Amino acid sequence: MLRSSQPLTGPNRKRCREDEMLLGTVLDEGERGFIIDTRSAQAAKQARMTGGGTEPKSSYPHWRRLHRPLERGRPLQESFIKLVEACNDASITMDRWLSRLESCRWLSHVKAALSTACLAAQCMDREEASVLVHGAEGTDTTLLVTALAQVILDPSCRTLVGFQGLLEREWIEAGHPFHLRCARSAYSHARLKQEAPLFLLFLDCVWQLSRQFPFSLEFSECLLLTLFDNAYASAYGTFLCNNEKERCLCKVKESTHSLWAWLNQPGERKRYLNPLYSHNALVIWPSVEPQSIQLWQGLFFRWIRPSQHLDEAWAEIQRLAESN
Repeated sequence: MLRSSQPLTGPNRKRCREDEMLLGTVLDEGERGFIIDTRSAQAAKQARMTGGGTEPKSSYPHWRRLHRPLERGRPLQESFIKLVEACNDASITMDRWLSRLESCRWLSHVKAALSTACLAAQCMDREEASVLVHGAEGTDTTLLVTALAQVILDPSCRTLVGFQGLLEREWIEAGHPFHLRCARSAYSHARLKQEAPLFLLFLDCVWQLSRQFPFSLEFSECLLLTLFDNAYASAYGTFLCNNEKERCLCKVKESTHSLWAWLNQPGERKRYLNPLYSHNALVIWPSVEPQSIQLWQGLFFRWIRPSQHLDEAWAEIQRLAESN
């Protein structure tokens, strides 16, 4: 699996022989690959007017392009805001709640992300084909798809240490602009153009996987909640800045502590482990049927509904697992 930004074909359909040669060397003779573009065909076509675009079939004859549009900007942020507002409305009726939950479309974004990741995983696992994923800049929905596909395919990415490595590689080092995307939460009245909860959407999708496959992920919901908190407000430097260049200029590694170092302390690590975990070497294929995608109550209801009984039940499960 490869990832990139969009090719800069522009309105004149410019070619880049180096790009064509690079993708050509990925495939053995007679093989075909898939390009998953996380924009709609229309959006990719419009991008040509500003210098971007997508791969022409004539220049990449052995690659089949598939468009799977995923929201990455203002619509996604507005969906997040509407969901949080609905969750915090204590006077809402059941009919009104269901209507608002549907209209915010957050679960539709979760389904779309999981479906696209499954498509990438199926191309690799069942077709045994190479896959290139990209959108526009390659730092938002591209990373969402490649990271989720690896969790689905690779059991090592479902361990606590492996998942941390995945985040470091596919989100932090790959240049997801955390500072811009997580500048404000859904509670802020500010409406910045660059905000979008792409990382939260990824965490929600991973939570869906953990719910559908409760024995296959070594880490618990507590880790996902901690990652969400630290993406928006953190005492650590792991999610600071927008890319590696900025982190080097700001000397983040020299001036701050790592979130991973804290999580991996023996006393802390135990809190984030799933006591039901059992190594599963198989691919985990999630269901994306409407009845299978659920609202992440542990996150969206965490401030308005006490979790005491759930925490006590989880502690008892952990105690029983340890005693066995």
